[in-house]
Amino acid sequence: MEKAAENRRTIAFLGLGVMGGPMAGHLARAGHRVIAYNRTPSRASKWKEALESDGLSVATASTPADAASAADVVITCVGNDEDLEQVLLSDSGALGVMKPGSLLIDHTTVSAHMARRVFAIASEQEIDAIDAPVSGGQAGAENARLAIMCGGTDKAFRRAEPVMQAYGARIVHVGSAGAGQTAKMANQMCIAGVLGGLSEAVRLVQASGMDSDKVLEAISGGAAQSWQMENRWKTMIEGDFDFGFAIDWMRKDLGYALEEAERLGLSTPVTTMIDQFYADVQVMGGSRQDTSALIRRLPQGKQP
Repeated sequence: MEKAAENRRTIAFLGLGVMGGPMAGHLARAGHRVIAYNRTPSRASKWKEALESDGLSVATASTPADAASAADVVITCVGNDEDLEQVLLSDSGALGVMKPGSLLIDHTTVSAHMARRVFAIASEQEIDAIDAPVSGGQAGAENARLAIMCGGTDKAFRRAEPVMQAYGARIVHVGSAGAGQTAKMANQMCIAGVLGGLSEAVRLVQASGMDSDKVLEAISGGAAQSWQMENRWKTMIEGDFDFGFAIDWMRKDLGYALEEAERLGLSTPVTTMIDQFYADVQVMGGSRQDTSALIRRLPQGKQP
């Protein structure tokens, strides 16, 4: 009991979207005192009511600063660079009230430049900070099975890892500040390329009139196997694209990846092409559909 009390933290969690909401809930279930902020107050209220109905005591705040003022740890999980700047660096932002010796964990997927900027400002205030974008989608957040790639100092990572274990299944320290974001860019580039090939393969099988379940059984045990194949092959065939991670967000992430690659003088023809394919799906009305909706831009072809 004493050990549980010793490990209990006061945590400000900023951002209760499809990822942040479940993650903040896991922290409350792990015994931490969670004070949450969300730009849409009604979402924060629903989150609080749901957890209280499970017998958990949580709180909400009207501004990021109000949430962070008494926190040992501040965790952010918002949309993009601009959102992160608003919750951390604005007049009502959290960094302005965080105490020296506290810890900042950013789970937002942002640019590497933004991650390094936040790290520098936090360091000036004697705050440990890591950039820790996540992968695993809504299901990973809900089931506490997220992969987390972390950039920052060894000290900050050692402090953050026990907190993140409430919702992370694989937590890896990949390098200095900004490295977590660069790893997430690589992650998104890999997903985009896989979905491009998978979309074409599914259409080939459909046009051939084959039993798609049998084909999946045959090829998913070999070198073609991937998470996307295991989890999205059947849903792509069924035209089901409601899985939480929207194409709008993928294009945001790929944009950061393409910017960083350009800064490093790299050529990215596949990522550039898939990004434009996603733009096509946006024009078709698929902006809020899951990334596997990439298949929608491909006609089904003629069956024999």
